[in-house]
Amino acid sequence: MRLGKVAVLMGGRSAEREISLMSGRGVLKALRAKGVDAHAFDPARRDLAELKRAKFSRCFVALHGRGGEDGTLQGALELLGIPYTGSGVLASALAMDKVRSKHLFGAVGVTTPDFEVIRVVDDARAAADRLGYPLVLKPASQGSSVGMSKVFEASELAAAAKLALGFGDPAIVERCITGDEITVAVLQGEALPSIRIVTPRIFYDYKAKYETDTTQYFCPGTDHVKLEKRYRDIAMRAFEALGCAGWGRVDLMAGSDGVLQVLEVNTVPGMTSHSLVPMAAKAAGIDFAELCWRILETSFARANVLPAMGVAANDA
Repeated sequence: MRLGKVAVLMGGRSAEREISLMSGRGVLKALRAKGVDAHAFDPARRDLAELKRAKFSRCFVALHGRGGEDGTLQGALELLGIPYTGSGVLASALAMDKVRSKHLFGAVGVTTPDFEVIRVVDDARAAADRLGYPLVLKPASQGSSVGMSKVFEASELAAAAKLALGFGDPAIVERCITGDEITVAVLQGEALPSIRIVTPRIFYDYKAKYETDTTQYFCPGTDHVKLEKRYRDIAMRAFEALGCAGWGRVDLMAGSDGVLQVLEVNTVPGMTSHSLVPMAAKAAGIDFAELCWRILETSFARANVLPAMGVAANDA
């Protein structure tokens, strides 16, 4: 009863719309199984102002990518005075912006792969001369590996740069780290067991994430207690460096040189059958329905902030 009427925000207009719909449907089913008065709400089909008119008490954000994960939705919900799950406006914006998040990682001593920002194809050639091959090219503000390529030689560079730049943003050229790909989920201030990802594809791309059953997952990602703690500690440092809250996921590379490097922080990770946060939660003894419930609980922390903001604005 304290949860009230809950909107599960899903779909949206980003390049990750289909994944968001899959995440949202799974969350909706799980919350209803827990007895929550939950309803689907697609901002691409309905105006956000309807949330207020329909008397929704809070929102479970299952929108991925631009317009849902980048702080714009969070800002709109703040103005409407509706509590929501996960990170706030600034943390969401920073996590979605790969360039600025990398600068912040560096400022707090979290290692991240060397990179350069590009705006035209010629920038990519100059970056490649400095960084060397192999390289990873990706848009600065997309998720789910959308627009991402791994480049091994100069003949592949122009096409990869055009793809990454095709989303209307600057892109980044990043030194490719060879080693284990690790991800660590965060839930209510604690790191869940790490996951090591092994894919037969060139890298853990969109198809490896959502369209194939050949990707292998090992959870926890290591049998070494000290190394597992190191994974979790570095993930929490990266998560907190951006001011993230509630829940999320941190992606890392464990290089062959032994150096752990943070790739990015995801503030609204996938919640599909192939998704990593549910997998890590299961290893920690938390089933999918309980995970959704606990994520929804993170909206209460924000509920305590919103009324105070409204009073301050009125007093001004």
